[in-house]
Amino acid sequence: MRRTTRFRQLVEAPEILLLPGVHDALTLRLAEQAGFAAVTCGGYATTASLLGAPDIGQLGMSEMADSYARLCDLTELPVFADADTGYGNTANVARTVRAYERAGVAGLFIEDQVAPKRCGHMDGKRVIEPAAMVAKLKAALDARRDADLVIMARTDARAVEGLDAAIGRAQLYREAGADMLFVEAPLSVEEMRRICAEIPAPCMANNVEGGKSPPLDAAALDAIGYAMVAFPVAASYAIAAAVAELYALLKREGSTLGFADRMVDFASFNEIVGLTRLRAEERGYEAEAESLLGEFRDRD
Repeated sequence: MRRTTRFRQLVEAPEILLLPGVHDALTLRLAEQAGFAAVTCGGYATTASLLGAPDIGQLGMSEMADSYARLCDLTELPVFADADTGYGNTANVARTVRAYERAGVAGLFIEDQVAPKRCGHMDGKRVIEPAAMVAKLKAALDARRDADLVIMARTDARAVEGLDAAIGRAQLYREAGADMLFVEAPLSVEEMRRICAEIPAPCMANNVEGGKSPPLDAAALDAIGYAMVAFPVAASYAIAAAVAELYALLKREGSTLGFADRMVDFASFNEIVGLTRLRAEERGYEAEAESLLGEFRDRD
């Protein structure tokens, strides 16, 4: 089954789809080993990982597409991608969709912010006119080659124009053909209920620790009516806290022994990154080569 088809089925399933956020190949391996059915990778975490910088539109489309290609090459899991504002006008949006499809993503979202964008939980956002966003969505839908590729429309209008306007935009984007909708940064559970009740499409919730929206677990969001929930930056925040503590201890004590109970060791890490499997494959190929060489010599 294509990853796009599998992802669409997960979105349309009765239970909510829980997406952990990854930002590189190592966190993707860990998410896969934890048993998740799909993952997401957003611009916020990727910008932090690649640039050590905030999510204010500093990474370009090609950089993001390259990052997604590396992730999709590593896993069979569906990867849900962040296409930012589409990186320009309708022609840029079409090129973005084609590049992301070549990378292997199972779905993507495009947002209605003015470029350069900001993280959805930052202040000072601006949004484009609804008609301009509809044009981008039409371009994205026409550009996709796989009809099962999920294209989600995100609106950041809640912070700029209010909830009613944000819901109205989402309803319009659904009319334009968006498969899913994402009203970013609602401020209360009641707002979340309105979003899911008034938008006739699967909706995504976004859990950003310390962000503007109430932090609800997957079961609570499922009960509200969300089809999918992403935790896009939790891994980045956990890594930042753990590594900062590790480096402080190392600087203070000149050793990592005091942190050993919070680390994996050499052998365990080799298992995480698949060394045992690769060594087994190498031995298998070597055995095949020796067997073929023996047969070749016998014929002589």
